[in-house]
Amino acid sequence: MNNYCLILAGGNGERLWPVSRSAKPKQFLDLFGNGRTLLQQTYDRMSRFMPQDRIFVSTNVQYLSLVHEQLPEMDDLHILEEPVRRGTLAAVAWASVFVSRMEEDACLFVTPSDHLIFDETAYAEDILKGLDFASREHAMLVMGIRPTRPDTAYGYIQKGEATDVDRITCLKTFTEKPQKDFAELFMNEEDFLWNVGIHIFPVRSMLDLLYKNIPEYQLEIPRMMEAAASDTGQLVPEFFEVLPNLSLDADFLDHAEKVFVLEGRFGWADLGTWSSLHDYVAGDEKGNVLLDTQGHLYDCEDTVIRLPKGRQAVVKGLKGYVVAEEGEFLMICPTEDVATMRRMHTDAKFS
Repeated sequence: MNNYCLILAGGNGERLWPVSRSAKPKQFLDLFGNGRTLLQQTYDRMSRFMPQDRIFVSTNVQYLSLVHEQLPEMDDLHILEEPVRRGTLAAVAWASVFVSRMEEDACLFVTPSDHLIFDETAYAEDILKGLDFASREHAMLVMGIRPTRPDTAYGYIQKGEATDVDRITCLKTFTEKPQKDFAELFMNEEDFLWNVGIHIFPVRSMLDLLYKNIPEYQLEIPRMMEAAASDTGQLVPEFFEVLPNLSLDADFLDHAEKVFVLEGRFGWADLGTWSSLHDYVAGDEKGNVLLDTQGHLYDCEDTVIRLPKGRQAVVKGLKGYVVAEEGEFLMICPTEDVATMRRMHTDAKFS
């Protein structure tokens, strides 16, 4: 068995501000009051079908103590440190190098730490299916999910030619966060899926692609191999400072010569925005969602409320709003007005 898992947990989760803050972003929060944070739930999900010594977490240096606190079963060797933010590609590259030093023909499965999965049995089956295919084909595979709305916050994958494996096709095109009219077009086409940020690939194939297509990695991959041979992942890899700030999705998919798509059927939600929380978390008969919060709502519809422990919400007449409080900030804003939420966050940060 040569399958490994990398959980990406280095983001600062600013789209769920003010509850998710740079000091403690969403992956380290128990948003639903079930006693487990998003990171812990992701680790639990992985460990049901992946040996614990094959699971790694990549996180920013400022969150190391949070990872240790929330996942005490993980040792230093399995926590890969990101000394500076250089996008998901740098984190995945370092993990690929590190795993390849352990097992050269390993296949790596990369997942964000903030997903909501509705059918964990089907999820495990699809991941194992993707690992088997990617290993046999020596190719990159991305996971896609059938869109349920024309969301502009997600990338879209267009399926191409079918393979001889059910639900696995070639990747035809990838579009990162399209405009509304294109998202509506993609929504109505059978061959477009949401890109959910799950990637599966043999580590040697990933390193070959990086070396051939990203100039900075031609120099740095040999240095990374030396660091992986002599250090543990807990030690700060100096090469991070010179790596380009690139995304595994938006900046790298086009470089791969052979990419395949697996259409997942396990039920998925990205808990990246207040809108996504409203859409996927069960609410009352009028669509109101109280996230681990006590309250009394009157004439409210489609409203999300998240308050600190010990506080109760008493609200009348809100329709389609977010009410979120943490620390010194209380935000009240229309759920769909992402631009204003972003501006509020910026203004508050520099006020």
